[in-house]
Amino acid sequence: MKTAILGAAVALTLAGALPAAAQNVEFTLINNSSQSIHFFYASPANEDQWGEDLLGDTGTLESGMQATTYIYDGSDQCVYDFRFESAEGGELEARGVDICSLGSYTITD
Repeated sequence: MKTAILGAAVALTLAGALPAAAQNVEFTLINNSSQSIHFFYASPANEDQWGEDLLGDTGTLESGMQATTYIYDGSDQCVYDFRFESAEGGELEARGVDICSLGSYTITD
């Protein structure tokens, strides 16, 4: 089961529109928080399990950095929940993110 939000606040920035279906989504993940993000999980909001770590080979998204992120899970859903885990042990969840119109997503604290 997905857990409640712990830690920093999140600001969402929409910049441009991407595909109308969530099957192949690419966006910029911007880390404007004071912590390094070590894991990033996403799943359709109507599911109880988190997907795989989307940072994968990137490993860690350092504070002040950004990376292109992909959600290619074959889902036809647009509304997703995100979970971030920092290298310093913090956890953050954001619920109800519309990835179909997402150009970038900014993490802040």
